[in-house]
Amino acid sequence: MNAIEIHDLHKGFEGFSLKDVSFSVPQGTVMGFIGENGAGKSTTIKCMLNLVKKEYGDILLFNKDHVEHEQSIKNDIGVVFDELHVPETLTATQLDKIMKRVFKTWDTDYYFERLAQFNVPKKKKIKELSRGMRMKLSIALALSHHPKLLILDEPTSGLDPIIRDEILDLFLAFMQDETHSILFSSHITSDLEKIADHITLIHNGEILLSESKDALLYEYGIFKGSLEEVNELPEHAIIRKRNGVFGIEALVLKKEVNEIFKLERPSIEDIMLFFVKGCV
Repeated sequence: MNAIEIHDLHKGFEGFSLKDVSFSVPQGTVMGFIGENGAGKSTTIKCMLNLVKKEYGDILLFNKDHVEHEQSIKNDIGVVFDELHVPETLTATQLDKIMKRVFKTWDTDYYFERLAQFNVPKKKKIKELSRGMRMKLSIALALSHHPKLLILDEPTSGLDPIIRDEILDLFLAFMQDETHSILFSSHITSDLEKIADHITLIHNGEILLSESKDALLYEYGIFKGSLEEVNELPEHAIIRKRNGVFGIEALVLKKEVNEIFKLERPSIEDIMLFFVKGCV
């Protein structure tokens, strides 16, 4: 079963559109959703949550249409945006009273346990909290009605490495339940290398790839050399080429390349740059 299934999603704006976006997130996995700022990550997420109305295409969450079953679906989803979208004059304690009315499954004890675990002050106004504390509060809010799916839109953006590492640990703890799933949108690809099972890359509103992380990291390689050396590579092995600092770089399928060619292991960021800035 897929936690998320998107087929041919289209949404147009002036100067930008999502073009037939399709990908799926299998239940029990973490999907890293990558792309540069403005690529369409947030728009796709807002369409999934019905905050932006799609023009056409199918969006299924837990095998249910995201509009027809919107109310029941949202009880099973926790959402974390890059900003905490609640009045800044409220405190964490006051938010508990509000969330009790929003979610039937809201768990006050669990919520305050998470606040204590994250060292988030209960009685300070949100406007007095640091960005890292706000993000931890946002995650506590997202987790405390016991969702099956977390949808994360740049949750670690702008945070220092230590806080980012703490937050990634929280998501890994959430995934200890094999029925749980995460869609993790981020341009910080090093975070996704730690936590993701699959990677989907969007660029200019189009999906360029959607594959398992291990396939990307272990089946692809980078060859660096002169134009003449790159031309000696088997043509069918080359996925993308781009100009490097000292010559040409090629992203290749390792199994199609002779061992005499020395290859480097790519990072997720390397692969994104090849697909976005490279050529075939």
